[in-house]
Amino acid sequence: MKLYLATIGIAAAIIAAVNLALETASWYYILIATVWCVLLDFSLDGLMAIVIRLTPNRWYPIDSPYFAVSDREACWHKKLKVRLWKDYVWELGGLGGFSKKNLVAPDEPAYIERFIIECHKGVMTHRLSYPIGLLAMLTLPNRCAFTIALPAALVNLFLNILPTLVLRYNTPKLQRVLKRLLRKHVN
Repeated sequence: MKLYLATIGIAAAIIAAVNLALETASWYYILIATVWCVLLDFSLDGLMAIVIRLTPNRWYPIDSPYFAVSDREACWHKKLKVRLWKDYVWELGGLGGFSKKNLVAPDEPAYIERFIIECHKGVMTHRLSYPIGLLAMLTLPNRCAFTIALPAALVNLFLNILPTLVLRYNTPKLQRVLKRLLRKHVN
């Protein structure tokens, strides 16, 4: 969480500093617009999470082809070394009632199924949040839309891609665990 907040703070400071140096607007407008964009992006991401949280679990089946991770994507996860940095990514699933930070009941198929569904919901939340930052561009005048809102949207995009990668990295592993558990429970 500290890393995420630091990233947001540093990015906002850089955006504001560059705009101050370029004199895109008055200093107070730049500061207000930068804070506005960060807060709007954060709020809209939160709203998206709430909306997805309220959707029925049946919309996120564990064997959905939409959420399937291809072998090619799994190779990308290895190349990006997701395993090494995944624990540093901010996980807020606990706020919605299901933390994905640790496996609580790794031997229960129903729990693993729920975990996979929660991963699918997380992926959907973050994917829908990718373009949300662009909405702030509609609230600022032309020049500031591109010098303040667009960079803030790119930071928001980056901070949503990271958890998507982690969720997509973990899902195939959970599906293998579920398969093993189901075979074990059948025997």
